[in-house]
Amino acid sequence: MIAIIKYNAGNVASVKNALNRLGANCVITDSIEEITKADKVIFPGVGEASSAMKHLIQFKLDDVIKNLKQPLLGICLGQQLMCSFSEEGNTNCLGIFDAKVKKLPANEIIPHMGWNSLKEIKSKLLKGITETDDVYFVHNYYTEINQYTTSICDYILPFTATMEKNNFFAAQFHPEKSADVGDKILINFLNL
Repeated sequence: MIAIIKYNAGNVASVKNALNRLGANCVITDSIEEITKADKVIFPGVGEASSAMKHLIQFKLDDVIKNLKQPLLGICLGQQLMCSFSEEGNTNCLGIFDAKVKKLPANEIIPHMGWNSLKEIKSKLLKGITETDDVYFVHNYYTEINQYTTSICDYILPFTATMEKNNFFAAQFHPEKSADVGDKILINFLNL
């Protein structure tokens, strides 16, 4: 069973639809018991960092997420909330990854929305993905390149596209909206 964490951020339905299309058994839940018993966990998100963190703390999901032992995949805001700090709302986040989230420079077109390729790929999550493959991004904030970075995207500046630490995986882009390439990435996660 795959648990998709339900919290004060959108995008859970599209993740569930993508997993259903791949034949995965999944549930959207904010139940601590269901999340901790799941084989794998997905932490998606579209929204604002400070309100999302307040919700996680209010429902005690912050400690649950940090202490999970099974594979967890954070997507978009989910990735950002797994970092130590976000400039969005000056938010202290979960601190799974010792990395900061910053706002993309406003002198360029933001949000970064559209298809981009990945560089310097070195992740189990991205097995079979090449620098000629494109994935779909929608974001105003980015994670700095850090010791956990496993691929980079270059839009305005180079930033972390994916990260990995022990059982924690994260993607700034949306695999559930990235067509066949995204399906490959989700299958890689399901096969961990």
